[in-house]
Amino acid sequence: MKQSTNILLSFIAILAIALAAAAVAESQIAGNVLTGIAPYLVLAVFLLGFVYRIIRWAKSPVPFRIPTTCGQGKSLPWVQNNPVENPAGPLGAIGRMAGEIFLFRSLFRNSQAEIVNGRPVYDSAKWLWFFGLMFHLSLLVVAFRHLRFFTEPVVPFVMGLSALDGFLEIGIPALYISDATLLAGLVFLFLRRVFLPQVRYISLFTDYFALLLIAAIAATGLLMRHFFPVDLNAVKTLAMSWVSFAPPAPANANVLFYLHLFFVFVLIAWLPWSKLTHMAGIFLSPTRNQINNNRSQRHLNPWNAPVKVHSYEEYEDEFRDKMKAAGLPVEKE
Repeated sequence: MKQSTNILLSFIAILAIALAAAAVAESQIAGNVLTGIAPYLVLAVFLLGFVYRIIRWAKSPVPFRIPTTCGQGKSLPWVQNNPVENPAGPLGAIGRMAGEIFLFRSLFRNSQAEIVNGRPVYDSAKWLWFFGLMFHLSLLVVAFRHLRFFTEPVVPFVMGLSALDGFLEIGIPALYISDATLLAGLVFLFLRRVFLPQVRYISLFTDYFALLLIAAIAATGLLMRHFFPVDLNAVKTLAMSWVSFAPPAPANANVLFYLHLFFVFVLIAWLPWSKLTHMAGIFLSPTRNQINNNRSQRHLNPWNAPVKVHSYEEYEDEFRDKMKAAGLPVEKE
């Protein structure tokens, strides 16, 4: 019941944002605020929140080496070690982090557990890795493609990426591959949270809201591109005016454009305060970025408070008579 409520509330939140954006589209003053003031305000909230989260993570005490490993650690010379899965030096840790960031190394080892005839059975599950990687790469490609609105002349890399993304030439204008794969990834991740009991049990309102918010951004973008086209020259003029800190008043803006823009602003402002900051947190995760040199170096906690120890000499002075009576050897008579 609680999970159904979370799903319903996330849909209601998206609908409320859409209604607010539609109301802004009907008001000239509100439209000027959205296109003239909101971009800088949202950017400030994003940067301040992002820096705040990074500082909080960086200040967290991590006195010991706690990387999660799945390979043989470096020990004796004749024992073969795995320098990536159990790195003993910085190069191995860099390679491990590269695998996490670009290939989702941990998700590739994802497994599913089921109870069969009263016993747990474990099986490989690559679907989450595949759709998760597809979703994130598609989102990255879409973000890069939008750089053409903020640069003049357009960076050749962006032009080449857009041409490669639309090489199938399906429809006019051409359907980008990243648009289709982005939606496919979103649908999979959302249905996984809805239908898998284990995942649904731990899912919060914010988990559903994040997926629906990104889906709303993608849907409004696709509608503007394929069904209700907007003046891209006017959009580029507006985007370039933000870069030059001289935003003009929008003229004859499409309601879908306001919806798309409003959803994007909500996502950017909310991102630092949500789980979506894992995009930065992965770099500061001690279970991923540390080297495992516990066998070659002793690590002491620098925050340990002074402890009153009871040395053996003091112990013997206190119990010497009883030790001698019990026949135990003593260092001092």
